[in-house]
Amino acid sequence: MEFTTITLEHQDQIGVLTLNRPDKMNTFSSTLARELNDGLRLLDQDEQVRVIIVKGAGRAFSTGIDIAEFPGKTATEYLEWISLMDEMHLTVASLAKPVIAMVHGYAVANGAGLVFAADFAIAAEGTKIGTTAINVGLLCTGPVIPISYGLSKKKVLELLLSGDMIDAREAERLGLFNKVVPLESLETETMALAQKLIGKSPLAIKMGKQFYYQMVDMPFNQRFAYSSEVFARLCTSEDAKEGVAAFLEKRKPVWRGK
Repeated sequence: MEFTTITLEHQDQIGVLTLNRPDKMNTFSSTLARELNDGLRLLDQDEQVRVIIVKGAGRAFSTGIDIAEFPGKTATEYLEWISLMDEMHLTVASLAKPVIAMVHGYAVANGAGLVFAADFAIAAEGTKIGTTAINVGLLCTGPVIPISYGLSKKKVLELLLSGDMIDAREAERLGLFNKVVPLESLETETMALAQKLIGKSPLAIKMGKQFYYQMVDMPFNQRFAYSSEVFARLCTSEDAKEGVAAFLEKRKPVWRGK
């Protein structure tokens, strides 16, 4: 599959997807939105890839939707267009493999949405992030959905309705980034997180991610029933048996992903 707005590469067991419109600050054209989803699915299907990293080429991670595509659509066309821009949230949630956003420069509007969609995010010091569509009379409705699970109503509404940019350290305090590091350490720290995940059971990683996205919308009591089901399934897996045996034998486990 050939791409024009993203690139894909492999670094051992890590698949790296780069948003590649640096002259446009990696804004989301319709083509980029489609290729992002296609690229993520392609890496998820690759048996050699255990973790996916998403980053941006040039000076920014992504500064949102390409406003050049905004004018002149019908209501139906706008619905199709914004649904395409939001599709990444559903795509990331559906993948078996964890997705890490490696963020620098600016993550704005739909670019911030991609950070929020990712399972993990590491940012460079000085990065600015914001849901800024309100400033042009629109709303970052899609991007705030994933953060509404972890932030208070007041903070979500502040981000949605103020359009203010916040710096990386404040975003880390709010839980929007896992870690903030110097720019020169960004790739090293992101790869270190990827390698930490690679060191775990592939089956447990897959089932753990699926558990989170299924559990989060369940009623309280149903969450525990589902938890017991997932845990019981893991107990009968080859990886769980190997992991317990390795612990008792004081050796490194050899995972099979089964």
